[in-house]
Amino acid sequence: MTDDDGFPDDEGPGDAEFGADLLEEELRQAAAVLDPLPAELLQVAMDAYALHDLDARIAELTFDSLVDAIPVRGVEDPPRMLTFQAGELTVDVEVTDDGLLGQVLPPQSAHIEVLGGPAAAHPLTVDGMGRFTAATPPTGPFALRLRAGGDVIVTEWLRA
Repeated sequence: MTDDDGFPDDEGPGDAEFGADLLEEELRQAAAVLDPLPAELLQVAMDAYALHDLDARIAELTFDSLVDAIPVRGVEDPPRMLTFQAGELTVDVEVTDDGLLGQVLPPQSAHIEVLGGPAAAHPLTVDGMGRFTAATPPTGPFALRLRAGGDVIVTEWLRA
């Protein structure tokens, strides 16, 4: 015999929890068939988790020309200037239609990767003066991962 909610009268508290778990699993399976997770989104999520590095320091965005700069008359499409700070380390980046141009200060040997959503990270070469360039501009959200002297520093994610 059942009561008004459709469950048997002799159902105990554990049975209701089992029924809720079963319903949740059925809904999960239906969602996987009717509204599957896009492969690109899954890859972005996996890449974001891979960035989860407890030893990495987050470089704080201290200057963004879109927000902080004073407009200059006559300049129609100025490059976007970004400055990130992590302790004593500063990373200056210029984002243009031609790519990225930047410098690590104080100048030092470093490895930089441009992270950009589902695309693979693009490694950049840093010269003796701390300068680096990327020939292609980021096309969507991007971040920089810097490895210098045993430290791992990751910038905030920004839109190009």
